Amino acid sequence: MNHPGVLREAHAAGNVGEAYAPAPPVNLEETGLPFFFLVELTAKILFKGGPQREGELVDRIKLLPGVLEPVLDFMRAEHLIEVQPRTHGDPVHATGKDFTFVLTDMGRQRATDAMARSQYAGPAPVSLQAYERQVRLQSMADVEVTRADIARVFEGVVLKPELLDQFGAAMNSRRASFVYGPAGAGKTYIAERLIGLLPGGIHIPHAILVDGEVIQVYDPLVHAPLDDSGQPHSQLERRGFNDARWVACRRPVVLCGGELSLPMLDLQFDAEARYYNAPPQVKANNGLLIIDDLGRQLAEPRAIMNRWIVPMDRQLDYLSLHTGNKFRVPFDVNLVFSTNLKPASLADDAFLRRLGYKIFVGPIDASDYEGIFRQECDRFGIPFAPEGLAYVLRRHEEEKRVLLACSPRDLLGQLRDQARFRGQRPEMSEPLLDWAWNNYFVLN
Repeated sequence: MNHPGVLREAHAAGNVGEAYAPAPPVNLEETGLPFFFLVELTAKILFKGGPQREGELVDRIKLLPGVLEPVLDFMRAEHLIEVQPRTHGDPVHATGKDFTFVLTDMGRQRATDAMARSQYAGPAPVSLQAYERQVRLQSMADVEVTRADIARVFEGVVLKPELLDQFGAAMNSRRASFVYGPAGAGKTYIAERLIGLLPGGIHIPHAILVDGEVIQVYDPLVHAPLDDSGQPHSQLERRGFNDARWVACRRPVVLCGGELSLPMLDLQFDAEARYYNAPPQVKANNGLLIIDDLGRQLAEPRAIMNRWIVPMDRQLDYLSLHTGNKFRVPFDVNLVFSTNLKPASLADDAFLRRLGYKIFVGPIDASDYEGIFRQECDRFGIPFAPEGLAYVLRRHEEEKRVLLACSPRDLLGQLRDQARFRGQRPEMSEPLLDWAWNNYFVLN
C-alpha cells in the first residue's frame, strides 16, 4: 500500500518543469487528510455553492470521483445530504450524471457548525508531509545557472559583464545575496529579472492542512500558472492525470518592500474567515524572495535581517498557529536583500558573513548611459540626437550628478509628456531637455 500522498510515479504533462507532478490520490488514505475534514469540507462547498452534481463537486474539491464517493456515501447514510434526480425516476437508481446532491436540514446544521470553525470551502488541502516532499523534489538546489543563461535573460540590457557574472554565481550558491547601491541604479530591476534564470515550473498546492488548520498557499497575485494549468478541468474527464490539488506554475518571485513588517513573516490568520494565508517566504518557496528597500521598513532593519538567520542556515522556517502549535516548513528560496543604505548601518559583521554575495550596483559610465539612452529613445519613439545626449552629460558634469541607469528613462518620459502637452513632436532639443531636467531633479 502506498504511503499517504506518496508520488507513485513522475508525471510528464507536456509542460516544461512538470516532471515531478504529484500523482492523484486514488483512495482516502492517500489524500493525507482526516475523513471528517473531507466530510465537513464537502458540506461547506454544498452550503456555499448550493445543489451540485458529482462532477461539479469533484471539480471544486479537486479529488477523483473514486476518492470522493466514500465521503458522499457516508453523508447520505448519515442523512447529511440527499439526491435529487434531474429526470423523473427513482433516485436510488440514478447515476452521478443525472442527479444532484443537496444538503438536508441536518447537513446544513453540520455545515454551519463547520463554517463557524473555518469558512474555507476551496480545493482539498494537501498534507504538510506532502508539501515538504514536493518542495524538496523541485528544490532550488537542483538549479544551475550558466553564462549562456545570463546572456539569454539579460539580452539587450545594458550591464557590465563583471556585474552579471556576480549575479550568475550568486544564483548558483543557494546563499542569500546583499545587493546595495544608490537609488535608481537598477538594483530591483536586475533582481526581478533573475527569476528568468530559474528554469521550468513547479507545483504549488492550493492549501495545506496542519493540525486541522487550513493554510492557503496558492496566490494568483504571486503564482503564474503554466499554460492552461490554471484553468478548471473536469476530473471526470481526466482520470489518472496529476493531482489537481496542485497548480503547475512558473517559479515565483515575491517582492517585499517598505511595507514589510515582522508580523507579515508569520502566518496571517483571518479572524473572520478562520483560516490562514501563507507568509511571503512560503509563497516564494522554490523561487526568488526579494527584500527591497531594506532599512525603509517600520521595523528595525537588524530585526528583519535577524529573522532570516535560522532559515538561511538550515533551509527551514518555523511558523506558529494561533493555538500556539509550532511546525516547520521548508525554506527553499534564493533570498535577495536590496538596499540604498550602507551595509554596515544595517547589519553587523556576523550577519554579513552569512550572506554569500555582497553585490554593489552603482553609477554607470558614459558609454552605458548612452546605450540606455538609445534604448529608451526607441521605446518612447523619440529620435536619438547625439548633441542632445552631449548636452545632458554636460549638465550631469556641471551639477556633479552621477550617472544612474534610471535617469534616461525618467528624463525622456518627462520630455515626451511635455511635448504632448505642447502639441509638439518629441525631440531631444535643449528647451525640452531643460524642462525635463528641471522638473525631474530637485534643486540643491
